[in-house]
Amino acid sequence: MMQDALRKRGFDVELACSASECLAMLSANSISIDVVVTDVRMTGMSGIELCQALSERYPGLPTIVVTGFSDLETAIGALRASAYDFIVKPVKPDVLALAVTRAHEHVALKRELSQLRSSLTRVAPLDGIAGTSAPITELVTMIQRVGPSDATVLISGESGTGKELVAKALHRQSPRCAEPFVAINCAAMSAELLESELFGHVRGAFTDAKHARAGLFAQAGGGTIFLDEIGEMPMEMQVKLLRVLQERTVRPVGGDDEIPIAARVIAATNRDLEVEVAEKRFREDLFYRINVVAIVVPPLRARPGDILLLAQYMLERYAKEIGKAVRGISSTAARMLVDYDWPGNVRELENSMQRAVALCRLDSLTVDDLPERVQMHHVAKLGTGAAVPLELVTIREMERTYVQAVMQATRGNKTHAARVLGIDRRSLYRRLEQPKEVSVDSSTARSAGS
Repeated sequence: MMQDALRKRGFDVELACSASECLAMLSANSISIDVVVTDVRMTGMSGIELCQALSERYPGLPTIVVTGFSDLETAIGALRASAYDFIVKPVKPDVLALAVTRAHEHVALKRELSQLRSSLTRVAPLDGIAGTSAPITELVTMIQRVGPSDATVLISGESGTGKELVAKALHRQSPRCAEPFVAINCAAMSAELLESELFGHVRGAFTDAKHARAGLFAQAGGGTIFLDEIGEMPMEMQVKLLRVLQERTVRPVGGDDEIPIAARVIAATNRDLEVEVAEKRFREDLFYRINVVAIVVPPLRARPGDILLLAQYMLERYAKEIGKAVRGISSTAARMLVDYDWPGNVRELENSMQRAVALCRLDSLTVDDLPERVQMHHVAKLGTGAAVPLELVTIREMERTYVQAVMQATRGNKTHAARVLGIDRRSLYRRLEQPKEVSVDSSTARSAGS
């Protein structure tokens, strides 16, 4: 029955009538097996003994154990014997297919993590910009093409995507790389202070100006000046910056003389400047002056294939910095990293990895090392995706499904699961021991209603 159910759902299934036949099939190496599903009570070797044998001979092969609901101790024994998961009888085909799919994804993630460790030695990040996805490959190609020129560049992208990293990469790819790279956040200052910082001031220009000071344009020399968050620049400063870019000279605050500048200008913004121009919040002439070459930095959610590569890269860097022997990421933690949306982009991922490495007590990052927001996002996805299609269930059954999803996400850690659910351990045990209710098929419900 299970063989037919899985085949109807697109799986390739091989049937073994005993544990010894299963082991013989695996040792023959004639076929590739990704997941084993076994009953507990079998003639000869039991399902628990099979789990132990598979764990010793094939440590990367996940096993799903099928057991009766009343036999909870057996299920716990199966997990202790290195089973990946267990299913309670009577087995529903969709639940079985979901468990097999997750086990297969678990194997795929472990392989991907292994490949990532080796790929990091082959894929050298460009000034910290790591990744193999199409969006990041296009970005690196653009940096390599534009970097050697003197063209003014406008970098756009969401907060945390690494716009300053791109600016530094452009600087290092240019003939100006031996000259200074000077950065300023245009959103953090008033118009008066920003003018003094950019153009400098003469002695006595204002109350606290006891000494003359060269501005950042002058300090950059023949290097690069990076104007971060230029979309936040006050309108009165936009006029003065436009003149500087046109004349290639600056006049210090309180001064009379024009000072020539040679720095290349790179600007960045997390706003849509075309919209800002249309809304009269940004000067159109300045927009065209800085937007000679436009580079868009993709958000992390647009390149999910790079998440684990970046995470491994950051892990190794921070582990080396603090002297911890952390080498990898557990497959469950890796799945949570991939499932999360990362609204804070690369900056949020970096913050999470730095925290995880600091908290890690093993040689690999686990679920408990990740921020709670990452864990909760994954649990929410499990909870909403666990209901069987075309089936109506009671609120109590939905609660039971969600509790089981949380238990799976926390790998059976009841203390952690209770904290996530917002209940105490006694309440959690009571919910786990509740008998399963009979669900109502939606087609039956529709017939009864009609």
